[in-house]
Amino acid sequence: MDDECEFCRIAAGDRPAHVLYEDDRTIAFLDANPAVRGHSLAVPRVHEPELLAVDDATSTAVFESVRTVANALEAVLDPDGFSVFHTSGPLVGTVDHAHVHLLPRTGDDDVSLSLSRDRLESNDASSLATRVRESV
Repeated sequence: MDDECEFCRIAAGDRPAHVLYEDDRTIAFLDANPAVRGHSLAVPRVHEPELLAVDDATSTAVFESVRTVANALEAVLDPDGFSVFHTSGPLVGTVDHAHVHLLPRTGDDDVSLSLSRDRLESNDASSLATRVRESV
């Protein structure tokens, strides 16, 4: 646990949060600054800045928590769908603790997760796919 970490303090019960779900590896709670009603975070209990660096059991547990909370939010809020995302590295935001955002979506919400798109060039795609497969 990192005593300076807001999410570690929530996981330890030292900081208040509206907890939606918890198990021995994870805790999920409502975001204190939600983008939409029901905006939730699923986090590992262990302090790790990078979700992709945690052990397999912990990363699996985080995404199982996301699924559990999504099913509950579906039953309670009846959204049109969900946006689920995780950001890593220096783009992660203000809390240096791995987390996954879960946003119940409606057609009239103000959330914008649009991506500018390019055309996938066959030669570049083939080269990239080969290099990635060789690195796995």
